[in-house]
Amino acid sequence: MPTSSYCPKALHVVSPPVAAYVEATNSCDLEGLVDLFADCALVNDRLRHYWRKPAIREWAAGDIIGQRLTMDVTAVVEHFESLIITANVGGNFDMMELPDPLVCAFFFTVQVDRIVQLIILRNRDDALKATGSP
Repeated sequence: MPTSSYCPKALHVVSPPVAAYVEATNSCDLEGLVDLFADCALVNDRLRHYWRKPAIREWAAGDIIGQRLTMDVTAVVEHFESLIITANVGGNFDMMELPDPLVCAFFFTVQVDRIVQLIILRNRDDALKATGSP
């Protein structure tokens, strides 16, 4: 079966690097976060590309650690070679125009215990219900 759903507490078993990403984010550990990525990794956050570790470090320092981002994982879905986690996201940023809770999907691709790609998208609850996502 190409798609499998897991309890959020199973994340550390399903993908240790992704579980470590959540832990590093929640503990504001910049070095631990950056070390999880492959040298040639790609992050796309808010429709912007960050290629390779130097750019990922800059992104993480400003947008993750600098904003004191927190993630409360609510769903874990394995789909072919990707692991998709859904999380309620908080932090020290302006929530004025954002929904409460702010729900984001994190699409991870991991190879040889390193994150090679991470795409972060804000989820719309109405779109999720319409598609019948897992």
